[in-house]
Amino acid sequence: MGVPSLNCNQMEKYINITDLTGSFTLHNGVQMPYLGLGTYQSDNDQEVVNAVKSALEIGYRHIDTAAIYKNEEGVGKGIRESGIDRKEIFLVSKVWNEDQGYDETLKAFDASLKRLGVDYLDLYLIHWPVSGKYKETWRALEYLYAQKKIKAIGVSNFLKHHLEDILQDCKVVPMVNQMEFHPHLVQQDLIDFCAAKGIQYESWSPFMQGKVFELDICADLAKKYNKSVAQIILRYNLQKGIIAIPKSVHAKRIVANAEIFDFELSSEDISFLDGLETGERIGPDPDNFNF
Repeated sequence: MGVPSLNCNQMEKYINITDLTGSFTLHNGVQMPYLGLGTYQSDNDQEVVNAVKSALEIGYRHIDTAAIYKNEEGVGKGIRESGIDRKEIFLVSKVWNEDQGYDETLKAFDASLKRLGVDYLDLYLIHWPVSGKYKETWRALEYLYAQKKIKAIGVSNFLKHHLEDILQDCKVVPMVNQMEFHPHLVQQDLIDFCAAKGIQYESWSPFMQGKVFELDICADLAKKYNKSVAQIILRYNLQKGIIAIPKSVHAKRIVANAEIFDFELSSEDISFLDGLETGERIGPDPDNFNF
């Protein structure tokens, strides 16, 4: 089946979508599972511990957190209580805005490791492009990467001009850019730019904080494929070569989110979802945030 809306790099990834154990290859050769568990707004208590344990028991091997989520301790506890070997888990965290800068980032990274109870991260991201600081923050990530304390480094919420600024004088090209992505905010030009530079695109808020369930076209597609709207959207992510980390604390939903490997969206339906682009943001604008 042809997928004309995808470039060659994304097409190769699409072909490699197999099951929950599958991954996309970052430009440094690291394998990053293409479906993970997001933990934003998951409480740092038994809620996030149980969510992480449920996901790992089901077969997820990618867990995403951040310093600002205030739940790294719970995530670490869930990993330990799962009984799954740490080496099998792709663990991600992010440096928060107030901790940016070279020395501050090094301290923030050590604090995240301590809270998580681990001695390395698989991926560490700059959470937002704080003006005047993110390049020094990137330099700190490059140092940590060279010290082999992180297997991959990347950014989050970086638009094209932010990436171009980083790329001017970086030693290591970011491996990942985690962005708000959903049918109303596709940003295909940014996806294509990242693909051309070897930067893996990853989505946050793929469900538009619940608004995607109100879109008639998504309901129509769910009926057509006999799948839930959530499953349609997650499959849409993967077929576009985009890593997805849907957040849930409910075991049944964590299971359902992984039941997306027994069907394929047609190229026409992918293009139709792309065509729903409105530029609407659910979260803050990377060019205009004050936190």
